[in-house]
Amino acid sequence: MIGKIIKWILLAALSVFSAIIAFALVIVCVLDLNEAKVAQYGRFFATMRFVETQYVDEVDPAKLIDGAIAGMVRSLGDPHSAYLDPATYKKLREHSEGTFGGIGVVMGFDDTDVRVISVMEGTPGESAGLKVGDHILRVDGEPTKEMTPEIVAASIRGEAGTEVVLTIGRNGEADKDYAITRDHIRVKTVSGRMLENEPGLGYIRIVQFSENTGKEFKDTLESLKNQGMQGLILDLRSNPGGLLTSCVETAKEIVPAGLIVSVVERDGSKDEYFSELKGDLLPMTVLIDSNSASASEILAGALRDTGAATLVGKTSYGKGSVQVIMPIPGQADAVKLTIARYYTPSGESIQGTGIRPDVEVDLPENATEDLQLLAAVEQMKPKLGQSAP
Repeated sequence: MIGKIIKWILLAALSVFSAIIAFALVIVCVLDLNEAKVAQYGRFFATMRFVETQYVDEVDPAKLIDGAIAGMVRSLGDPHSAYLDPATYKKLREHSEGTFGGIGVVMGFDDTDVRVISVMEGTPGESAGLKVGDHILRVDGEPTKEMTPEIVAASIRGEAGTEVVLTIGRNGEADKDYAITRDHIRVKTVSGRMLENEPGLGYIRIVQFSENTGKEFKDTLESLKNQGMQGLILDLRSNPGGLLTSCVETAKEIVPAGLIVSVVERDGSKDEYFSELKGDLLPMTVLIDSNSASASEILAGALRDTGAATLVGKTSYGKGSVQVIMPIPGQADAVKLTIARYYTPSGESIQGTGIRPDVEVDLPENATEDLQLLAAVEQMKPKLGQSAP
């Protein structure tokens, strides 16, 4: 009897040991563990345990893990990757899943500085008197320097009809609070006209790439052609980007047949987007500046690399990467991570460097006329067979 009991105990112990080994093997495979990684995980857990047991006050283990994850992502040195705590992630989900309003401004982020880079016409932001170059110091009293770009944007957005208070810093003026009532933002992303006193020269501005931009651009382009347009100035200044699909749809109307952009992942796999446009192309000049980003840089880079346009203005922003948001399993937080980069037809990465113009032209804040547009007009005259003064 005792022998049977011992036998069952040994069998049970063997089963448990086998399960532990199997579990350990699964962990090793899932985490791709090796000796070096095991040592690094050991450093992490030893430090965490030391803090938990020896810090002078009681600590919340969840708070330690949150900080560790945030620090891990921040150590990548990528301004577009971020840890989204539960509050931030909840706001982002609410605004993407529901019907919410905004104030109609496009923001640029540089370290802890939040700056207005574009104010859309006919929006609450314009009505309140916000200007390009304004610094957003606080949102409803909360300092923006303590927020991630995601939480700044999510805090400014909100249900249409509700109010948000922005503390604005403007050069040469005292900080001022602006109470702005949010509204549904319906903005036509493309506008165009024939330039006065410039025969045959058309002008199209794209403020961002949204769902309808491709169709709006095609319609505007056809309208100007019907008015006798023989050359085009395309204005992508202060265009923060938007949907890649809309950018490609627009590019297919003006980029000659061939590659438009490549999206390359870590393992070298890529998605490539092509234009099939053939025949005579419009002579073209493109305006860019330091606030032209992402999709607008893709379009400018494709036009430059294919020789379809001359670029005028300032070096663009340099946002040439793709992000995804991964919810952390079983938790309320998430990680936004860069997973791919954009490359122009010549193989140039936009990320961190931007697109350099062929003709560099400043536009001082106190300028009384659009010097960059005037320079673009001069670039177009030889293309149209006209003589420049």
